[in-house]
Amino acid sequence: MLKLTQVRAFLAIDLDDDLKPKINKVIKEFKQIDTRIKYVELTNLHLTLKFFGDIDTNGLEVLEKAIANVLDDFRPFKINIKGCGAFPNSNHIKVIWVGIEDDAILKDMHDRLDEEFKRLGFDKDRKFSTHLTIGRMKSAKNKDKVKKVIEEFKDIEIGEMEVDSIRLKKSTLTPQGPIYEDLTIFEL
Repeated sequence: MLKLTQVRAFLAIDLDDDLKPKINKVIKEFKQIDTRIKYVELTNLHLTLKFFGDIDTNGLEVLEKAIANVLDDFRPFKINIKGCGAFPNSNHIKVIWVGIEDDAILKDMHDRLDEEFKRLGFDKDRKFSTHLTIGRMKSAKNKDKVKKVIEEFKDIEIGEMEVDSIRLKKSTLTPQGPIYEDLTIFEL
């Protein structure tokens, strides 16, 4: 009998290493607040284009081919990392993020990929919001102080980066946090 193996997978853009110190500065401000926030490790910072969840490894080749076909139409482009905010909003904070400007190409890429993924049987994304998650609120304790830091950094300029590759990643959940591993790197 054929044994099926699954991987927890997502499609992402990794953050340039030279932008991480500025994001770490923002994270350090939140860490001074007495509240429970689960921060994303700097090495794991990324922009998620699509979270697939658990997928059968036998289907990876079809998925990789579909991604490559869509990405063939794209060349390297620049995005600007700027601002800080919260989902769903600053009155009910679940996720703290830094934003992305100049994202028209990114949104076009996402929409075209999402159509292809729908054709393969994946659910279509509700609404794509270009951001990098830096932390998840685990408690409402000192929410007003968290809101104040978000407001303080709402217009922070993190910097510009070139997007020259997209990565299909595997996520392994551990008690210490997720471990990400590149499955396939698609050069633009």
